[in-house]
Amino acid sequence: MNETSQFFTRDLSWLSFNHRVLQEAKDKSVPLYERIKFLAIYSSNLDEFFRVRVASLRSFKQLKKNTRRELGVKPKKELREIRKIVGEQQTEFGRIFREEILPELESHQIFLIDDQQFDKHQQAFAKQFFLDNLSDHIEVHTLDEGANSAPFLKNKALYFVVQTAEDNNILLINIPSEKSARFVELPGTDGHYLTFIDDIIRFNLSEIIKKPIKAAYAVKISRDAEIYIDDEYSGDLLEKLKKGLDDRNVGLPTRFLYDSTMPDDLLAQLKTWFDLTKYDLIPGAGHHNFNDFFGFPDPTNNQQLHNVPMPPLPHPELENATSLLEKIDEKDILLHFPYQRYDYIPQLIREAADDPDVKSVKITLYRVASRSAVVEALLYALEKGKSVMAFIEAKARFDEESNLYWGGELEKAGGRIYYSYPGIKVHTKLLLITRKEADKKKYYAYLGTGNFNEKTARLYCDHALLTSKQKMGAEVNQVFDILERKLIVPKCKHLMIAPFHLGEGFMKMIDQEIANARAGKDAYMILKMNSLEDPDIIQKLYEASQAGVRIRMIVRGICCLIPGVKGQSENIEITSIVDRFLEHARVYIFGNDGKEKIYTASADWMSRNLHRRIEVAIPIYDEDLHQELRHIINLQLADNTKARVINATQSNHYVSTPNGAKPYRSQMDIYAFLKKKVMGVML
Repeated sequence: MNETSQFFTRDLSWLSFNHRVLQEAKDKSVPLYERIKFLAIYSSNLDEFFRVRVASLRSFKQLKKNTRRELGVKPKKELREIRKIVGEQQTEFGRIFREEILPELESHQIFLIDDQQFDKHQQAFAKQFFLDNLSDHIEVHTLDEGANSAPFLKNKALYFVVQTAEDNNILLINIPSEKSARFVELPGTDGHYLTFIDDIIRFNLSEIIKKPIKAAYAVKISRDAEIYIDDEYSGDLLEKLKKGLDDRNVGLPTRFLYDSTMPDDLLAQLKTWFDLTKYDLIPGAGHHNFNDFFGFPDPTNNQQLHNVPMPPLPHPELENATSLLEKIDEKDILLHFPYQRYDYIPQLIREAADDPDVKSVKITLYRVASRSAVVEALLYALEKGKSVMAFIEAKARFDEESNLYWGGELEKAGGRIYYSYPGIKVHTKLLLITRKEADKKKYYAYLGTGNFNEKTARLYCDHALLTSKQKMGAEVNQVFDILERKLIVPKCKHLMIAPFHLGEGFMKMIDQEIANARAGKDAYMILKMNSLEDPDIIQKLYEASQAGVRIRMIVRGICCLIPGVKGQSENIEITSIVDRFLEHARVYIFGNDGKEKIYTASADWMSRNLHRRIEVAIPIYDEDLHQELRHIINLQLADNTKARVINATQSNHYVSTPNGAKPYRSQMDIYAFLKKKVMGVML
């Protein structure tokens, strides 16, 4: 919280979100292997946080003091707070792992052991495994006090800093986790024994360097992703940053994780050799890169240690349809991922490819799966002679390689491919099929809150509208005209498009609720998003609260608004749901004096979404779909199992449930609701 107590600090709010992820790892009602997965998610999230956000704060530190004061930033203070909070969370992380996860694994006869615990059979196995799988990939560097003696430490790579016993030399040895699975099953007769490849290498260190070993300490470095600074900041702020950072070195260290048992004098030497600062040094345990626990093996194949399967459901109207285009022509369709099947999307593109009256297919691709059924369907459409246009966002953080690969494949096949705009991201998720019917163009549109990515569609909660309403399709076509440089400013009556009028449209609807409240009418908003950061929107929400508008919010991640403050936000309640699926959908509901409006959107209420990205908010006009989506949101508002309260202290306590009250777990309840709809139609 900053000094004015109007906003939570963005980065500290994000750390509060990651604490909610850690809570899932602590929750004993979560199956064991899912708890392990949440530890991996926490670790992966934290690594990205250091690479992007901490890197940005370090950039601020390099600016002159007057410039920092002018910008209103205090990077040193915030970095200290980050270190404190992360330190506390890492302590809890280690306690959960050591005192809860490992003992529970052992209760199921699964033992994660280190090299000191190998028996003679496991020692023999470790030697042979090392020779067969790891020895060819080991690199040894001697560190000394000479200039430029230290090698470049690769981002997220793992190393041992080794001290020899006789001559006290210091060596750096890589752990080639990219060449092998991180975990290896060892022989054992009374259970299942697993170990890190780190410990197999540690066991073989004397053989590697041909000298007795005094000690070995695991280290890992995270380097900044400063190429993304354009996405984090804009305008005058961005220009001042760039002007003050003429000598920027891409890939500067942002976090140096080291084994906390490392002696201080050795750590001081490493700090000098690798040009680290005190802010980079983060103590950890003997193993790093816990995101590798995504692949932690289950040698027992015990289904009780995993989530109960929730296979994607068929959509009651699409499942047995002979033509998806005809079904969409009959009425609007709303899909809910991951609860319902994603197969319909590539199926729709393939149907369009086989339809002789379809003339073109246009799509925006933000995060493309490594094996993309959607892109394969687009390639098929090109084979069938259709005009295919794809806008590919080459700046989608950490997905650039996959996006560029598929862009190249589509281009080689004859597709018209457009890439990122300078200074702006294209984040909207649109598909437009143009068909010739009775000598006229007929549009079929897909407007979604999530990416065209069948992998994430199994994990991310999103909504997608399929419509043949021509006014809507014509406005989707305007968005593509913008992407193809045919149009500068869209003129829309239905869609709200950023950066043109999305923010203004939301502001007008909030103002209408304020006017209704002041006129004594019932006024409310229900707002669901991933992140809330834009200061103008937050100030407008404070104004609405003070006018008496009732505001319920579901915010998964960053939330800079402080709810429940008397005279400022006492009419605002916020919860955050973290469960087995990632809440990713954006849904905005406005009371509108009894004529409720619902929009889904690709955009959060962050400055970058409203002003520096192309985003689309989609009105839900169909009354049946309105009621369906409203019921889903009601289920989420009722969640008293996985919902946490966001309050002024960011304590993340769970929604309180009176004794005897019925438990509601929204993700399970939504699945049951949609399953019941399927059964009602298909029986």
